[in-house]
Amino acid sequence: MRNSIFWWFLIGLMVLMDFYVFQAVKTLSLPLGNRSRQIIFILYWTISIAALVMLLILPNIHFSGQEKLVRSTFFAVIIGIFLAKLTCAVFLLIDDIRRGVTWLYQYFTLPKTSDATAVASEGITRSVFITWLGTALGGGIFGTLVYGFGNKYKYHIQQQLLTFNNLPAAFKGLKIVQISDIHSGSFTDPVAVTKGIEKILSLQPDVIFFTGDLVNNTAGEMENYISIFSRLKAPMGVYSILGNHDYGDYVSWPDEAAKKANLEQLKNIHAQMGWKLLNNEHVVLEKNNEQLVVVGVENWSNKARFPRHGNLQQAVAGTSAGQFKILLSHDPSHWEAEVLKSYPDISLMLSGHTHGMQFGVEIPGFKWSPVQYMYKQWAGLYEYQHQKLYVNRGFGFIGYPGRVGILPEITLFTLA
Repeated sequence: MRNSIFWWFLIGLMVLMDFYVFQAVKTLSLPLGNRSRQIIFILYWTISIAALVMLLILPNIHFSGQEKLVRSTFFAVIIGIFLAKLTCAVFLLIDDIRRGVTWLYQYFTLPKTSDATAVASEGITRSVFITWLGTALGGGIFGTLVYGFGNKYKYHIQQQLLTFNNLPAAFKGLKIVQISDIHSGSFTDPVAVTKGIEKILSLQPDVIFFTGDLVNNTAGEMENYISIFSRLKAPMGVYSILGNHDYGDYVSWPDEAAKKANLEQLKNIHAQMGWKLLNNEHVVLEKNNEQLVVVGVENWSNKARFPRHGNLQQAVAGTSAGQFKILLSHDPSHWEAEVLKSYPDISLMLSGHTHGMQFGVEIPGFKWSPVQYMYKQWAGLYEYQHQKLYVNRGFGFIGYPGRVGILPEITLFTLA
């Protein structure tokens, strides 16, 4: 019921914005001839009505296979149009408020002279500028989202040198590859995914870690990709954990037994690919009579809307405080909420989950994404005293079938 109310609220908001932004379209097209203006008006309303129709009918159409890409692309276009108009509407609203304040000031303080006319004339010029600015920014956002469709398989290798005072000498120089958030249910191009796997193998890692969200909803989404991800091999093994999407919480099941069967099938797929799934447990890697402990927990989130199945106390049971520990935990909110507070002997935690929201800006010395207002640690390396957290930006994608500024990531760590 609440989702239905929100849906109709969103549609109503889009309709209101359509009429509001149309006033800007009329203003900007004034210098053009009547025929040109008619063409612009027809295009505007054709696109607007088509977006509304898609928003109404798409939730009621069930897609499968590659048709899911069509649905997600349509939704991305709709969201792009919505954000573009919202940006423009914000600028228009600011200008309307400014003009209202100006009018009130003139009405109560200025005489009805040519001076007042001059102020009004100046206000109209400023209004046209603000209208152009809002329209340009809105169009820029829409164009950026469309451009991002082509980035979803452009895997970027992030290299990180991590130094620890307590790292056993035998593991200095250890090469670790981390990938996260595969979301195989969103893939439609096995060839492109295979190229990503080849990039990983070219790095010749000693060990590979996968930090959760193998699928979007169901184990069956991996059917066409098991053979591809089975190619991932490393001398010390491939270790994995579950993420919030792996439990099947975001799809309707006929009964609880079907949901549990799906999770068991997913666990079997990890084994079938040769990955060691760590469900609240640990493994000990040995080299030259020295040890490194890899701890893996099920999803543990400090956000109320995500599941908390992880049991870190159970996972570290049997280890000693002197052992060097790497924790695989899908949700980065786990780090400050529990790890830093109660587990000072965990030297490195590897996470994913945020995807960097698949949208943001990353340049040397600066990074920004809307997801940072939800997650304090959302992409890259974070440190507190002797402990480190790394948040992978994700190998796959979900929802928006693209990436803007935040590319899909393969992380190569070298320990020192």
